Order: sequence, then C-alpha cells, then structure tokens
Amino acid sequence: MTKLSLLTLLLLMFTTGIATANNKDKPAYQLFTAKGKQVKYGDMLEELQQADVVLFGEQHNDPIAHWLQLEVAKDLHRTHQKSFAIGAEMFEADVQLVLNEYLAGQVPENNFEQEARPWPNYKTDYKPVVRFAKEAAIPFVATNVPRRYAAMVSGGSLKALEQVSEDGRSFIAPLPVRVNMSLPGYKNMLSMFGNSTHGNTKSENIVQAQALKDATMAHFILQQVNSGKKLLHLNGAYHSDNFEGIGWYLKQGKPQLKTLTITTVLQEDLESLLDENKQKADFILVVPASMTRTF
Repeated sequence: MTKLSLLTLLLLMFTTGIATANNKDKPAYQLFTAKGKQVKYGDMLEELQQADVVLFGEQHNDPIAHWLQLEVAKDLHRTHQKSFAIGAEMFEADVQLVLNEYLAGQVPENNFEQEARPWPNYKTDYKPVVRFAKEAAIPFVATNVPRRYAAMVSGGSLKALEQVSEDGRSFIAPLPVRVNMSLPGYKNMLSMFGNSTHGNTKSENIVQAQALKDATMAHFILQQVNSGKKLLHLNGAYHSDNFEGIGWYLKQGKPQLKTLTITTVLQEDLESLLDENKQKADFILVVPASMTRTF
C-alpha cells in the first residue's frame, strides 16, 4: 500500500468516526424502573393508571420534568375523568380559595397570580398544568403548609404550632405532627445542617419544618383520596425520594393506599441508570446533565 493510499484510508476512518459521533441520537430523557431497567412511557403509564396517588418528584428548574408532568396529567385525566385531581407543593393551603375562584372563571388570571403567591418560575413551569386543569375542570389542590407556619417551626420547633388559631390550623396537618427522625432523608438533613449538640436544636427544627410540609401535603392528598379522587401530586423530589417524606405520611394515614412515585435525576449518560439513582422511586426520569434549566 502506498503512502498516499494509507493516508487516504486513515482520513476516511477519521471522518467516518466523526460522522458516527455526530449522528448519535440525543434523547431528551430516558425512563427506568427502580431496579434500573429501561421502560417505555406507555408501560409506565399503565402502572400509574392503577395507583391511587402518583407523587411526581421534580428538580424545580428542569424543563423535561415539567413537560412530562403535564403529559402525565393529561393521560391520567383521560383515564380517570371526573375522579381525577391534581395537587402541588407549589401552592400553599391558604390560597385554595383564590385558586378555586380562578379555576371556576370567577377571577381574572392576573388577580389570581398576584394573590396566590406563585413561585418565581410559575409562568414557565407550572402555569401550563394549572391552565390545563382549568380548561378540563380538574380540581387543583394547594397542598403545602403556609410558609409562615414552616418558619415558626424552623425557629421554635413543632411546639410553636400550639399557639396557632383554629382557623390557622385548618391549613396544617392535624396536630400533633409525628416526626420519625430515623428516616434516612431526615437524618441526611440533620447531617447537612449539623447535628444538634450542646442544646442547639436549630438543625432539628429545620427537619421538623420539612416534616411539617410532608405531613401537610399528605393530609390534603388524603382528603382528596377519601373523597374518591385519584391524584397526581407535583413536588420536589426530596419530598418523595426513597419512598419517604410525603409517602411515609400517606402510609401512616392509609396503609392500604396504592402510591407510585417518580423522581427526576441528572446523568451524563442516559443508556443505563447509575447505581446511586436506583431504588429512589418506582420510576426514574433521567435527564441529560447538559439540559438547559428554566432558572
């Protein structure tokens, strides 16, 4: 083989390699089971349709998770029709009235958005789901505890709630709220904020505030379930990962409840699920680590 022929062959191999790399598929997401087996959306949906409650754990700034939440909402509504409801961490329980008024067409959207204290990313990430609920006449439940009560607990433990009025308690899970500090998620939070020592209980108070949110969201979810609804709940992944958080409180309130969970994780490679992400939920939504963020 001449030098020219060899050079031509090497150049052809190099350019072919580049073309192959450039032509590789770039999926926006991949779904896996808890054990790490790839699963199609339709197969996941078939299982979700059998659940009483679906907890969809998101990364708050992930556009793929928000889009898939909307698609799951549409498909579950198609299945359950009038027995379907949506709940969300992103709205606090004391804005339920104005949320209902907006859904019923009684107040303009601008007024609703001013008074409901929506999150800064509401218009890009949650507004599509709320609008869908309005158009399809789907009940939308504000499940989270008002932040002022979470702040009270963060500053003074759950005992601080004893001074809340009866009207205020209607926006909180029934007192007293039990907190299992041995749950791994709460133990991790304690480690993150520093275990309480020498009488310093600040970290425990922060975990109690987190538990209050979990318990309150579970409380309002169970209200819907007990009224005959199947419910899709949108929340940060930490509130339902590893079948803890909201899911733990749901099980305490109704052990026979069928709850399925979805979580959202980021990976460089979507072909297989990393061991660290296995068993986080019944279904794991894997999004490319390079995915653009909504904020």
